Amino acid sequence: MSSWSPTKYKTRNWPSYNTALKKRGSLSIWFDPEMSWRALPTGKRGRQPEFSDAAIQVCLTMKVLFGMPLRQTTGFVESLLRLAGLDWKVPDFSTLCRRQKALNVAIPYRGGKGPLHLLIDATGIKAEGEGEWNARKHGGPKKRLWRKLHLGMDAETLEIRAVGVTTSNVGDAPMLPDLLEQIPPEQNIATVTADGAYDTRRCHNVIAARGAVAIVPPRKNAQLWKPTTAGAIARNEAVKACKYLGRALWRKLTGYHRRSRAETKMHCVKLLGQGLMARDFDRQVAELQIRIAVLNRYTALGIPVTKPVG
Repeated sequence: MSSWSPTKYKTRNWPSYNTALKKRGSLSIWFDPEMSWRALPTGKRGRQPEFSDAAIQVCLTMKVLFGMPLRQTTGFVESLLRLAGLDWKVPDFSTLCRRQKALNVAIPYRGGKGPLHLLIDATGIKAEGEGEWNARKHGGPKKRLWRKLHLGMDAETLEIRAVGVTTSNVGDAPMLPDLLEQIPPEQNIATVTADGAYDTRRCHNVIAARGAVAIVPPRKNAQLWKPTTAGAIARNEAVKACKYLGRALWRKLTGYHRRSRAETKMHCVKLLGQGLMARDFDRQVAELQIRIAVLNRYTALGIPVTKPVG
C-alpha cells in the first residue's frame, strides 16, 4: 500500500504574476497626481480641514510601507511631490497624528464573479502600551499588550472584504456578525469558512440569516442542538457528517482547506510590521486598516493561478 503524499501545485501564470510582483515596488501605484489633495468645504462652523482624507491616507501609507516616523514621512512625501513637479503643501507630523485618530480609511477591492466565498480568521498584533514605555524608561514590571485583528477574505480574489480590530480580551466568535455586516446586503454570500472557535449558536444563526453555508468544524465531542433555527439544523448536519465520514473526509468534501489562504494573508499583514507604531487604540485601528488597503492594492496587481501537478 502506497503512503500518502501531499498534492503539489504549479503556478500557471508565472509571467504575468512576475510582472505584478515587480509593480509592487513602483511608487506610481500609490501616488496619483490627479487625486483631490485639498479638502472640500464641510459646510460646518469652525476651521475647515486643509487636507483631504485621501492625502492623509497617502502619507500614512508611505509611513506603513517603509516603517518611517511621522517627521520622516513628511520629508519623503515632500520629495515625491517635488519630483512630480507639484507645489502641493504636505501636512506636518502633528496634523498626520491628529487626523489618523479619526481617519476614514478607504479600503479598495475589485470583487469577484458570482457568490462570495468568505474566509474568516483572527490573529494577535503586538502593540506597545504605556506600561512598556514606562518600564523601558524608568524600569519596573513590563506588561505585554496585544491587539486582535479579525479578517474576512474573498477566497477567489484573495482580497480582504471585512476587517475588525479589538483588544486581546475579545474572542473570535463575537466578531463574526460585525464582519458579515461589512459585506453589502446585495452581495450574495455562498459560504463562510472559519475554524472551530466560531462553532457557536450565534455564528451559525448569523451565517444562515445571510443565506450562506457555514463550513465550520464542530468541536470535539460536539452534541446535536435542538433544531429550532436554520443555523442549528445546518450545524447538526455537519456534526453527523463528521461522525460518519470522519473529519478528514468532511474537510476535503467541504473545501475547508481553503481557510489556509486567510492564514497566509495574516502572515502578509505581519510582514508590514510585527508590531504597531501607534500608541492609542483609534490610531492603531487606522494603522491596521491602512495595512489592509496596501495588501488589497498589491493583490489587485495580480495573483498566482495554481493548478495541481499531474
